[in-house]
Amino acid sequence: MTVFLYILLGLITGIFSGLIGIGGAIIIIPCLVFVFGLSQHAAQGTTLALMVPPIGLLAAWTYYKAGYVDMRIAGLICAGFFVGGFIGAKYAAQIPDDILRKIFGAVLLVASLKMMFFK
Repeated sequence: MTVFLYILLGLITGIFSGLIGIGGAIIIIPCLVFVFGLSQHAAQGTTLALMVPPIGLLAAWTYYKAGYVDMRIAGLICAGFFVGGFIGAKYAAQIPDDILRKIFGAVLLVASLKMMFFK
């Protein structure tokens, strides 16, 4: 049953990712923590690991064909993400789980408020 639920989580997240560009941080991490009982560290690490294969390839290709992908920007962000992800993970591994969860929640809250109330 758990295997089915993990696949369902991936399917739902994939739909939202293709639809509005969200996924790992906003959907998968909270589900792994609150539904499946993983620690914040394990949820973040697992989510980063699932991004390694080209999981968004079909969604990105669809957007690319419609003219909505700037490859230059994507490449530059990818390069920064590659290095930044390593640096961030080194620091995150040293932060207590409850503090890391609060930091994560604060970032989501600020992003949500900005998206809803400010241009």
